[in-house]
Amino acid sequence: MIKLTRFNGATFYLNATHIETVEATPDTVITLFNDRKYIVKEAADEVAQRVRNFYQAVPPAASTPILPDDTDE
Repeated sequence: MIKLTRFNGATFYLNATHIETVEATPDTVITLFNDRKYIVKEAADEVAQRVRNFYQAVPPAASTPILPDDTDE
């Protein structure tokens, strides 16, 4: 999750994995995959950096799934 600020000064945490786009219009508008939109005080570049930091901090999946056809049986 990334911490963001609404225009009224209230902070909230947004699940970065749900973000589809971040636009500067000139306000920063974040659109989620469910089409919900958030307007935040942070610049679009700052939001993008926080998303990059989030993904760098998240450990990768434990392993690649093995399908039945991939086994050497």
